[in-house]
Amino acid sequence: MYAYVPDSAAPGAPLVVLLHGCTQDAAAYHAGSGWDGVADDRGAVLVYAQQRGANNANSCFNWFRPGDTARGSGEAASIRQMAAYAAREFGATGEAYVSGLSAGGAMASEMLSAYPDVFAGGSIVAGLPTGCAGSLLEATTCMNSGKQQSAEQWGDEVRAKNPGYSGPWPRVEIWHGSADYTVRPVNAEASRDQWVDVHGASAAPDRTEERPAGTVTEFHEVGGVPVVALNTVSAMGHGTPVDPSAGCGSAGAYFLDTLCSAEYTADFLGIGAGQSPDPDPTPSPDPTPTPDPTDPPEEGACVTSNNYEHVAAGRAEHRMGHAYTVGAGDDLGLWSLGVTTSVRETAPGYWEEVSGC
Repeated sequence: MYAYVPDSAAPGAPLVVLLHGCTQDAAAYHAGSGWDGVADDRGAVLVYAQQRGANNANSCFNWFRPGDTARGSGEAASIRQMAAYAAREFGATGEAYVSGLSAGGAMASEMLSAYPDVFAGGSIVAGLPTGCAGSLLEATTCMNSGKQQSAEQWGDEVRAKNPGYSGPWPRVEIWHGSADYTVRPVNAEASRDQWVDVHGASAAPDRTEERPAGTVTEFHEVGGVPVVALNTVSAMGHGTPVDPSAGCGSAGAYFLDTLCSAEYTADFLGIGAGQSPDPDPTPSPDPTPTPDPTDPPEEGACVTSNNYEHVAAGRAEHRMGHAYTVGAGDDLGLWSLGVTTSVRETAPGYWEEVSGC
């Protein structure tokens, strides 16, 4: 976990959780995505989750594994704990949001679905709809050709995450390049249908606007509140739209020079609206710093036991023959009475492997 806390962030600041794409890391996403400028301008705290190579060899978030996307389980639980830690440690107790690119975008949709009571909104950038895949094979199929379902069926994928939850549901902005051949644009249309259905909005757009690099269509709830927006960026491939000439991010692999998606998203979701930043904030010595590691301090219970007992006690979970810590997702090795490891609770419900207690 990494965090960026600008000088403009005050107690009660909004929180944005950011999820990088495959082969990326937190530092690259901070440097390229343009969210640092949004944070500076709006007094928002940024938290970057970073995938571990032990969890996925390509550094992708495991959006296609049910054990990592269910509420209170796997990577989803870990990301949720990061948000809770940031709220507590940095005073980011305002509204929380989540955004991600590609696999991170798909995981952002899963987080919005699993934790609608935590996240007020988010954006899915070159990602996929909730529930598109339940295995790596299905994930590949979804990326290449999408999954054919009705809008109601897509909505059911979200509602199934929290049976009985009746709202309010998060507002969602979707970004996709019309020339994306890694994650086909049909997935953006499915995400649109999914969240429009969840909100009970009309399938007919309430507003369409041409932008310099593409088109946005908005869908409103009763009363005219915009709740879903689909941005199609003309001739853009797979990546996050940025605008370096305007001080928004930097062009590079998976950061495509088109427009500032971070700024548009912040406007649509209302990030920082109603905040009262310091009228004369002290400028940061570096306007685009690499995020500093903010690992939770070593405090709380420390337990040495076998992996079977860790799972039984809720400190770890069992996946495919191994035990993984709840929260951090550290691989403790075989789920066995014969393997002894030490874990420490560094935040409520967030366990990490340590060398010893």
